[in-house]
Parts: sequence; C-alpha cells; structure tokens
Amino acid sequence: MTGFLDGRLALVTGSSRGIGAAVAEGLAGEGAHVVLTARGAAGLEQVEERIHGADGSATIAPMDLAEGDAIARLAVAVAERWDSLDILVLNAATLGSLTPVAAIDGRELNRVLTLNLLAQQALIAAFDPLLRTSGAGRLIALTSSVGRHPRAYWGAYGASKAALETLVLAYGEEVGNTSAVRVAIVDPGATATQMRARAFPGEDPASLKPPSAVGDAVLGLLRRDFETGERLEIR
Repeated sequence: MTGFLDGRLALVTGSSRGIGAAVAEGLAGEGAHVVLTARGAAGLEQVEERIHGADGSATIAPMDLAEGDAIARLAVAVAERWDSLDILVLNAATLGSLTPVAAIDGRELNRVLTLNLLAQQALIAAFDPLLRTSGAGRLIALTSSVGRHPRAYWGAYGASKAALETLVLAYGEEVGNTSAVRVAIVDPGATATQMRARAFPGEDPASLKPPSAVGDAVLGLLRRDFETGERLEIR
C-alpha cells in the first residue's frame, strides 16, 4: 500500500481499539508501517488483521506500558529492526474513578499518573533518539478538554492530561532547534469509545462521532507542515 506516509514508521500506543486503533489503521492506510501496542493481544491482533486485510503493514507488541522496563525493551526491539521512528502517537490512557478531589484514592491516583504521565515521559525518553534520527519526526499526544478546563469529579484524569500537555510541549521546545522533531496536541472531543461510555453511561453512542473521525483528523494534521505547539481540537 502506498500513500503520503509510504516508507514511514509509526508507533501508536493504546491501539487495540477505539481512537488508537482508528489512528493506526489510518496511518497504515497511507503507507506507514505501524507498531501496535496495548495490553490486550487479542485486540491488537484484530487491528493487525484489518490492516493486513487492507494491504497495509503492521507489527503488534502486546505490553503494559506501566510495567517495569517494558517501554525500554520495546524501544530496544524497535531500534534493532529500524533506524528511525517517524511518528509517535501517545494515545494510551486510563480514566480512573470520577470522584471528588477530597475523596480520590491515593493508590488509584498513582495508577492514573503512572500510565497517563510517567509512562508517557518514559516513551519520549526511550524513543527520542529514533525520533531525532527521522528527517521529519512527529510526536502527537492525545489529550482531553478537562486538562485545560477543570470539571467537577474529573480532577485526577484532568490533572494527568494537563501535566501531559506541559510535558510534551516542553519536549517540543527542547528539540525544536536541534532536530526536525515537531510536537502537537490533539483533543478528540466527544467520541464513541469505551472510555467515553464509562464516563457517560447514559449517553447514546450513536450521537457521537466515531473514532475514525479522529483518525482522519490526525492524518490531516500530518499532511500539513505543522509547527510545534499546535493544538487540534476535533468537534
């Protein structure tokens, strides 16, 4: 399969379903070889099968990003096979419980921050050399409106996304003058995903845009020569 990403390598976290899967399939549809990673092997295999069925190319790497040295091992495996990484999509996240700030369980907050923030920094650190080697490295981080506009009961998740935005944009500023790496933030808005269904159990998913709409928007962003710091809000 050929497209505007022909010959590029992409890695998409949380790509076994929902937005991550849609982004991965979109990238593969434009010619990129996509490394798919998430905890669930079965979901990854289904996404891989769809990509291969559409004449695309993908490799699965089932793993828990919050577990030990998993990210470091993934980076080593990728570097052994490829010389550079062109696109890194930080999509994996956990919602946690929606509860008043005063009632947040410390252990659960730690789990939310471990995946939504600490693992993201570990991914950036591990893949920074490969992104810099690319002639046009691109890092895209998925966020949420609650990271900018606090909402009652969303304190833990919102705090993790606010911190993620600061982290990745700081990284973009650090590498902007010494490499071709550029960083963008994508706020997908209300989308029909399992996480959205958990947060709004009474909502009709048919009233929401499908994950594929986010995948299309990410492709549109990559088609443009965007500058570091761009924030794409999809409504």
